[in-house]
Amino acid sequence: MSSTTVAARPADSFVRSFARSPMADHHLIIFSTVILTAIGTMMVLSSSAVIALAQGESPYYFVIRQLIFLVVALVLLVPLSRMSPDLLRRLGNVGWLVACVGLILVQTPLGFEIYGNRNWIRIGTLLTIQPSEFAKLGLVVWGASVYHRNRTKLHNPWDLFVPFAPGALTLLVLILAGKDLGTGLVFGAIIFCLVFFVGAPLRFLAPAVLAVIGIVVVLVMGSPNRMARFMIFFDPQSNTDLASQPMAALYALASGGWWGLGLGASKQKWGGLKEGAHTDFVFAVLGEELGLFGVLLVLGLFALLARSGFQVALQSDRMFNRLVAAGITSWFLLQALVNIMVVMNLLPVLGVPLPFISSGGSALMANLMAIGVLLACARNTPRARAYLASRKRASGPRMTSVLAAGSDS
Repeated sequence: MSSTTVAARPADSFVRSFARSPMADHHLIIFSTVILTAIGTMMVLSSSAVIALAQGESPYYFVIRQLIFLVVALVLLVPLSRMSPDLLRRLGNVGWLVACVGLILVQTPLGFEIYGNRNWIRIGTLLTIQPSEFAKLGLVVWGASVYHRNRTKLHNPWDLFVPFAPGALTLLVLILAGKDLGTGLVFGAIIFCLVFFVGAPLRFLAPAVLAVIGIVVVLVMGSPNRMARFMIFFDPQSNTDLASQPMAALYALASGGWWGLGLGASKQKWGGLKEGAHTDFVFAVLGEELGLFGVLLVLGLFALLARSGFQVALQSDRMFNRLVAAGITSWFLLQALVNIMVVMNLLPVLGVPLPFISSGGSALMANLMAIGVLLACARNTPRARAYLASRKRASGPRMTSVLAAGSDS
């Protein structure tokens, strides 16, 4: 027997043992999130230094802001991951209300525009928040709580769509009122996924999809800026100035090769990607600096996160847990897919950040809070509950008795 075979057996045994563990998906979600967030922080530092200097700031300006939001997000993630899903379910209405208020505040004097999208509110002189990012989490938790309450009546089309559809569409309309079509499309996709996962028939979903396509066409044609972005997707020569950013993203990916140019060595972040080098087009900088290896690593981590999240949904025995896990996982997967397809020029520019990777405090906080909720569901599958309960019993207090010296007993 070769030494290679002998050495391989312990590793193979460990993998099999880990895969059978009731907490395997919980640990894999943590692992993929930690690595994605670490890569994101590194790429924000690399891609934003040039832009920060051009704005007269320190080269560490954007990464310091990202780290501050990361610390706050981790402080929120830990209690959320330990929270009972029953408590999360009871907070569903609160989540919808907070999301609604935040999106309404965008239309008040607190709100302001960036590149034509009114999607942010300013609190004080330094803090800006994007309510639509938190609204995605609010939608998933609230929608799951609504369907959990009506779980015995979902064969009735009325209970299948009311009150979920009016509440979800209210949030979507508020997002679109800020002219953010990219976020609106992701939000609409999350709505579709929740209705699909709860078991809505295709005869209801197909007309809804056609209606959404029609609305998107109207919104695109009604905005010269959106129309220009869609036109350059089909004909880059129609507006060479707007087409330069997606073309620079392709040049970045093409020049990365197998192993990349090296961390910090991107050329396209020096103006080709404009202000999107550290936000919507950070994946292009990652591909240029870390090459195909870095690209496949990030894709593999998103695939691992998706696999683990859907496994939690499949293993859950409560409708709320299933829908929350499936909804959050779909959100991350769809948003990552849209961002990467935009960078690869397979979709028009939509202004959608890459989860955990792109610079943006609100997006990072919302993403990590959602991971906390997903971990709470992962700890509440039947096997995980039994395992954690057995550990709790095994580590219970031990009672000892010391008899006094000289006792008559």
